[in-house]
Amino acid sequence: MLGRPKLVLASASPRRLALLNQSGIEPDALRPADVDETPTKGELPRACATRLARAKAEAALKSVQLDDDLRGAFVLTADTVVAVGRRILPKAELVDEASQCLRLLSGRNHRVYSAICLVTPKGGFRQRLVESKVRFKRLSEEDIDGYVASGEWRGKAGGYAVQGIAGSFVVKIVGSYTNIVGLPLYETLTLLGGEGFPIRHGWLNAS
Repeated sequence: MLGRPKLVLASASPRRLALLNQSGIEPDALRPADVDETPTKGELPRACATRLARAKAEAALKSVQLDDDLRGAFVLTADTVVAVGRRILPKAELVDEASQCLRLLSGRNHRVYSAICLVTPKGGFRQRLVESKVRFKRLSEEDIDGYVASGEWRGKAGGYAVQGIAGSFVVKIVGSYTNIVGLPLYETLTLLGGEGFPIRHGWLNAS
């Protein structure tokens, strides 16, 4: 389609790209935004996710504006936070972090917040925040040790990936599953479509 607006996904997450592809959308470019994702002192999970999604969007927009081929494109960013109460769990990089996260999540409810931020071709910022509640089964030491050994948790918020082995830990989900994976598709496509991006353009050849 001649003149179709371009879309830049400002994320290095293969999960977010796979979710967009699943919905029939292929970004024209990937421009991961490098921002400090450390929560500020006393920052609540919802506020943290919202702030980081906006910060990623602002950083990515600066990069896109320097690229003649991408200037004027839609820019999409997201940030996912896993929390138990007010406590924000880290994006686990160390074995000890992953083990601590899993012990904290064992047998209890936690919440997953994903904030999405869309920069429109006219430079407007549109944001949404999505919340899902997840309950894990009670994890044995064997469950924890085996999962940590898998390495699947590395770099994942809360120390797990629901679309992988850890899906077997989930007793109940209230809310969006794709939100837990890292990009709430309903809200993302609603936001894109509402701003004039042709979300159904790729559906014809999706099969």
